[in-house]
Amino acid sequence: MPISRAEIVTESGDKLINRLCKHWAHKLEVEHDEHQGRVTFDVGSCLMTSEPGRLHVAVEALDEEGLDRLEGVVASHLERMAGKEPLEIVWEN
Repeated sequence: MPISRAEIVTESGDKLINRLCKHWAHKLEVEHDEHQGRVTFDVGSCLMTSEPGRLHVAVEALDEEGLDRLEGVVASHLERMAGKEPLEIVWEN
C-alpha cells in the first residue's frame, strides 16, 4: 500500500486535528484524541499527529490513484480548516 507523509509547520495542529475529525465523523470512521486522529476513507486512511509547532500527516491508500486523491482531499480540507493561517503542505512518498 503506497504511503505519503507531510510535516506541516503550524501552532494549530491539535485544533486542526479536532476540527477535521469532527467534520469527517459525520460520514467516515474517525478515531481521535487531543494530539492525534485517524480517519478511514473508502480508498485508504489518514493519520494525523501533532507536536509543538508541527502537524504530521500520513495518508495510505490501496493504490497510487487513491493516494493522489487522498493527498488532495486531505490537503484541501486542512487548508480550509486553517482559515487565514497559510499552510505549506508538501507530500513525500
